[in-house]
Amino acid sequence: MIESTPTRTWVVIGFVVVGTFFLTVGTIGLLRLPNVYNRMHATSKPATIGTVAIFLAGFVYFGPGGAGLSSLIGIVFLFLTVPTGAHMISRAAEQIGVPFLGSVTWPGKSDDE
Repeated sequence: MIESTPTRTWVVIGFVVVGTFFLTVGTIGLLRLPNVYNRMHATSKPATIGTVAIFLAGFVYFGPGGAGLSSLIGIVFLFLTVPTGAHMISRAAEQIGVPFLGSVTWPGKSDDE
């Protein structure tokens, strides 16, 4: 860990708040969206941005060596694996016959409304 200054502390707090916001949005999207394709999109994009922000907070807090370097490696790993995982989920859903554009019914709503 490197010497903490008020500016560095506020940058870390800012990254953690931004990361928490995006991770919360991704979680709400996972719970609220109607089909696998929408849920996949809602979890892959905001979760990547949120986790990268948390990793950047760790990098700013710990500095460029040790745990800070691990944070940067984690960011690279996320950018390589999350899009691949989302693509594999969408391909698997398509191959088992999940309709891409169909009638989407939201829970608690009828088609008459």
